[in-house]
Amino acid sequence: MFTKILIANRGEIAARVITTARRMGIATVAVHSEADAGALHVALADEAVLIGPSPPADSYLRGDRIIAAALQTGAEAIHPGYGFLSENPEFVEAVQAAGLLFIGPPAAAIRAMGLKDAAKALMERAGVPVVPGYHGANQDPAFLAARAAEIGYPVLIKARAGGGGKGMRRVDDPAEFAAALEGAAREAQAAFGDPACLVEKYITRPRHIEIQVFGDAQGNVVHLFERDCSLQRRHQKVIEEAPAPGMPPEVRAAMGQAAVEAARAIGYQGAGTVEFIVDGAPRPDGFWFMEMNTRLQVEHPVSEAITGLDFVELQLRIAAGDPLLFRQEDLAITGHAVEARIYAEDVGRGFLPATGRLRHLGLPVATAFNRGPLRIDAGVRQGDEISPWYDPMIAKVIAHGPDRAAALRQLSTALEACQIAGCTTNVAFLAALTRHEGFAAGAVDTGLIARDLAALTAPRTLPPEALALAALAALDLIDPPATADPWDQRSGWRSWGTGAAHVTLDHAGGPLALRVVPLGARQFHVTGPGLDLQIAVLDHRAGTLRYAVEGHQATGQLVQGAGRISLFLQGQDHDFTPVDPLDVAAHDPDGGHAVLAPMPGRVLAVQTQAGAKVTKGTALLVLEAMKMEHVLTAPRDGIVAEVLVAEGDQVTDGTILVELGAKDG
Repeated sequence: MFTKILIANRGEIAARVITTARRMGIATVAVHSEADAGALHVALADEAVLIGPSPPADSYLRGDRIIAAALQTGAEAIHPGYGFLSENPEFVEAVQAAGLLFIGPPAAAIRAMGLKDAAKALMERAGVPVVPGYHGANQDPAFLAARAAEIGYPVLIKARAGGGGKGMRRVDDPAEFAAALEGAAREAQAAFGDPACLVEKYITRPRHIEIQVFGDAQGNVVHLFERDCSLQRRHQKVIEEAPAPGMPPEVRAAMGQAAVEAARAIGYQGAGTVEFIVDGAPRPDGFWFMEMNTRLQVEHPVSEAITGLDFVELQLRIAAGDPLLFRQEDLAITGHAVEARIYAEDVGRGFLPATGRLRHLGLPVATAFNRGPLRIDAGVRQGDEISPWYDPMIAKVIAHGPDRAAALRQLSTALEACQIAGCTTNVAFLAALTRHEGFAAGAVDTGLIARDLAALTAPRTLPPEALALAALAALDLIDPPATADPWDQRSGWRSWGTGAAHVTLDHAGGPLALRVVPLGARQFHVTGPGLDLQIAVLDHRAGTLRYAVEGHQATGQLVQGAGRISLFLQGQDHDFTPVDPLDVAAHDPDGGHAVLAPMPGRVLAVQTQAGAKVTKGTALLVLEAMKMEHVLTAPRDGIVAEVLVAEGDQVTDGTILVELGAKDG
């Protein structure tokens, strides 16, 4: 066995490999870019080597620098993880030429499966069923259109290189074929440097089911059952599970045997996944080969959960020359496992990747990189930055139970307990998926998310207590005064009666103006649009907030920082941004119809009148407050409709001072 290995990757998968290596007594070397100097995988490894600037092309895709780091540190082998260079046969050959071992399949096996058209031709010769279609070299548009007509519409145009949904188009009408082919080829050229496409029959209710395989250097190959990865958006996996729901034993055996034959046909060694497309309910004649991933998959933990095996350990032992210590008949499925990928992404904006610093990362108690009823594999820590350079995955949440229903309940509960502040995430979307009736019933296919996207991404109702607590936090009213000094008190006392505090919060793209009146003993009356609530703050320690509304007590989490307020209440998160009281335009989505007093004070000067034409930024009046003068300006172009105050007037915060009309009056 190896004494030291280098991991040619970053983030979650690097941390995953390091964890198993450490348990096996193997020293580890991490590589990192400048952006990842303080990353988790760097901290976990025994040694770490800087290999270049932040862009992947200058660091994690520099095989020469990675090999040099391995030689420099005395590593005997390189584990590629997934992504980056993990399926690059030239990198494998360079590793071996340097006298190192590659923890993965031979370069020839990777090359054989690297192009979809060649792989499918090879699978046909090996007797593995493939989707009806044209997988040849002729790329003449008229020729491909003729093949599409023979196959029968709808058809799917796919780039022969790469993956991830790039260079892929569904075509339902022959008249649309030429434009779709041109677009797919253009996208494939940009993504993979290869415009060649293949044409296949489009399966209208497809399921994506893949078989995990392992092969050793002695020629033994086994399958470790299937994973259902049908829950996808834009051809990217979202939730994966093992075993596949509704999988008959005879179909599992047939698919498993087909995957084993596929691996044997290319002399496969190590961990790999043979992906099949299934037409609806699994049947022996209803699955076809799609492609083979010649590496460890992101979703491998669900298969580890149901087999009880450590796949990284198997990879290391096979690469070291050890044979598989079990046969196919020794393997069995135990329970059911489901995995959800937490990403920094904006679901409401088409799942666009998001960035930001993780100001708060609260995850439920779970094992990490090891099997357990609840397992969470995270490649980041609280305070880490989600940068634009790399994949924005934050963590994988894996639940394992005695059956599918139990595993789904466990996953749903875990997702609701996740508390992440600092960047937009897909946690609420994932939790909604776990509650989807069709998914819960096992009626899954790759189009489920697209069909029900509106319901899955519908805005959640904002609880009144969340809005009230956010207002108190923005006004610094959550915690009691530090001293008994009267000047430190926040009771709202005024010589003419109890005063009110005003704040505007931006939530889900719209400003909300709120009014808070202290009632004493940390009790408050909060009013605003659709809100009239009395709330009491009972306790606040280490971010944990206990409050009461109409006699009902509850607990939540409060996180403040970087100009944002994040509240986690009853399994939901709510983000607010306090609006600067002097930024009058921010109080109104149309640019401001009113100028409000941002604080109590005296009107020192009025510099406009009704009927005056003003432009954005025009000085309207001067407010004296706390011995300072504040010039209030027009939030937009328009005509002054009314001036509601006069010089010398005393006003409270939130008072309307000037109303603006339309630009043309």
